[in-house]
Amino acid sequence: MEQAIIAGGCFWCTEAVFRDVVGVSEVESGYIGGDKPNPTYKEVCTGTTGHAEGIRVSFDPAVISLPEIFDVFLGTHDPTQLNRQGNDVGTQYRSAIFPLSDAQREEAEAAIARWNADNSGQAVTTVETASEWYPAEDYHQEYWDGEGQRNPYCLATIPPKLMKLRKSFQSKVKA
Repeated sequence: MEQAIIAGGCFWCTEAVFRDVVGVSEVESGYIGGDKPNPTYKEVCTGTTGHAEGIRVSFDPAVISLPEIFDVFLGTHDPTQLNRQGNDVGTQYRSAIFPLSDAQREEAEAAIARWNADNSGQAVTTVETASEWYPAEDYHQEYWDGEGQRNPYCLATIPPKLMKLRKSFQSKVKA
């Protein structure tokens, strides 16, 4: 198993997408990229801790490669929006990849270059040095599978991302 850490707006949305990706065995929502130890959701939402809402994806590289993970990531959110995704605004919602090795950094930069070559927009996704990972509070984990089904925000934002996954990455969707 390998891991990758990505941030593409609200972690509820990104987690919901990657839970449906083949070869992914675990998705954990959390905080990365900031300077405050053990931040809380409330603190991260202020935008003052420097953290992004991210996910840590555990995957089997024999089933889905790291470049494919990054391609799904870039293809299921809007990497052209600086420090936001839709109505979620602030640096905590930035589009970023946090490589865990030099090889992952090279793959992240290559994925962004691929996306830019294939799309009319210019990705603002950053490649940032991975700082300490802080798992989000328990109630954020597997949010879409529970509370998210009753949350109007999630009902408006997650289904379109899942449709993008199914349309653009059919061979990467769990049966």
